[in-house]
Amino acid sequence: MTQLAEAGFDELRAALEGTVLAPDDAGYDDARRLWNAHHDRRPAVIAQPRTAEDVQAAVRFAVANDLEIAVRGGSHSMSGASSVDDGLMIDLTRMNQVTVDPEARRARVGGGALLGDLDAATQAHGLAVPAGMISHTGVGGLTLGGGMGWLTRKYGLSIDNLESVRVVTADGSILRAAEDENPDLFWAIRGGGGNFGVVTEFEFRLHEAGPMVQVGMIFFGLDQGAEALRMARDVIPSLPRDLNVVIACLNAPPAPFVPAEHHFKPGYALVVVGFGSPQEHADALERIRTALPPLFEFASPMPYVALQQMLDEANDWGRYNYEKGIYLDALTDGAIDVITEQVPRKTSPMSVVLFYHLDGGYLEADDDATAFGGGRTERYAVFSIAICPEPSMFDAERAWVRGLWDGLQPHASGIGGYVNGMTDPDEDRLRASYGHKYDRLAQLKAKYDPDNVFHRNQNIKPA
Repeated sequence: MTQLAEAGFDELRAALEGTVLAPDDAGYDDARRLWNAHHDRRPAVIAQPRTAEDVQAAVRFAVANDLEIAVRGGSHSMSGASSVDDGLMIDLTRMNQVTVDPEARRARVGGGALLGDLDAATQAHGLAVPAGMISHTGVGGLTLGGGMGWLTRKYGLSIDNLESVRVVTADGSILRAAEDENPDLFWAIRGGGGNFGVVTEFEFRLHEAGPMVQVGMIFFGLDQGAEALRMARDVIPSLPRDLNVVIACLNAPPAPFVPAEHHFKPGYALVVVGFGSPQEHADALERIRTALPPLFEFASPMPYVALQQMLDEANDWGRYNYEKGIYLDALTDGAIDVITEQVPRKTSPMSVVLFYHLDGGYLEADDDATAFGGGRTERYAVFSIAICPEPSMFDAERAWVRGLWDGLQPHASGIGGYVNGMTDPDEDRLRASYGHKYDRLAQLKAKYDPDNVFHRNQNIKPA
C-alpha cells in the first residue's frame, strides 16, 4: 500500500479514460462522502470510470494490488458498503447515461444512473421502469436486490423488467448476461445483489405510466392506529391493480395541506397512488375515509416525476440512518398489536415504518425465474427505518428499530427479508432470505467470483 501511495497510482490513472482521485486530490472528500452520514470511510483511491473498459481496468488493478473493492452508484447503501477504508472505491456516478427507444419500449441505463435520471429520460415518452420511490437512489443497487416501488403492483419488480446487463466480473471479463447469453449469471444478478460483478449497463423493458398520476394521503392519529391498520388490510388487497397503497407510520409533515395543529404529530397514513382514472382513485379515497374518518387528508394529481421525488427531502443526504426489514404474510391482529405498541416509542420525528403490499404484478413472475430473496406469494414487505438528524440520537433509534423487528418476528415469514432492507445481515438471515436458492447462488459465486472479490454487499460466500 505504501508503495502504491508513493507512486500516486500512476498505473491506474494511465489505464482509465475517467478520473482517479487519491486522498490529497481536489474532489476526493466530496467523492468519498456517503448518503448515510453514520459511515465515514477513506478509500486509498477512488476510480471514476466513464466506460466498461475503465471498470475492467479498475477491477484488475485492485485484484493485482490486493485492494478491497467497494462499488458506489447512488451511495444509498444503508450499511455504508458503497465505500471502503484503505481500498479502491469504484465510483460509477459518471456512467449515468440513459438511452430510450420508445418504439421498442426499451431503456439502456448506465450503472451509475440515479432513478431521477431514469425517470426524466423515460417520462419524456410517457414510459417508466418499475423502480424505487426516492429519485436520488442508484438504479444499480436497487435493481440488483430486486427493486420495489409504486409500480410494483402493476408491473412487478425492477428485475422482472430487466432484459439484459453488461457486467465486469472478478477476473476482469466484460460479459453480457441475458436469457440467451450467460443465463446462469443473469439469473443470479436478478436478486443476488452486488455479489457477481460491477454492472455497467442495464437494459429494461418500459411500460406506460404518467405523465400525470393521482396521489392521496389519508392520515390517522396514534389512537386510531389499530383501526387504521385493520381497515387497510381489508381495503388494500381488494383495490384495482391501477392503485397502489403504502402504509406509513410517521410524523405528519409541516406541509401547507396539513392543519397547523397536526404538524409533526405522529400517526398512521395511507398513501394512495392511482395510475388509472381519477374517478377510480377518488372512489378508493372515499372508501377509506368512510371506513375510518381521518384527522386530515390530501389529494391531487401530480406528474409521475414529482411522485418519484416526493420522499426525496425526507430521505436527504447527511442524516444518520439504520434499517431492518421483514416480510409479513398478513397484517394479523398480533402484528398490529406489536406495531401500535412500538411506533409511539420512536424518538426521532423523521423515523418511519413503511408497509408495501406485494400482490398483482409481483405475483406474476415465477419464484424460481430469478434469484430474488422473497417468495412470490402475497405478503407485506416491512421497512423499519431510523432517520436521525444528529448522531446523538442514533443509538436509541437503532434500538427502537431492532425492538420493533424483534417484536414482529413471531408474526413474520421467518427471519429473512428483502436484501435491500438489511443494514447488518448475518449469514443466517441471508440464507433464510434466499431459501432454497442460496446454495445455487453460492455455486455461481464460486464460478464467477471464487475469491469473493465483491464482498462489500449482502455477501454470499463462494461454495
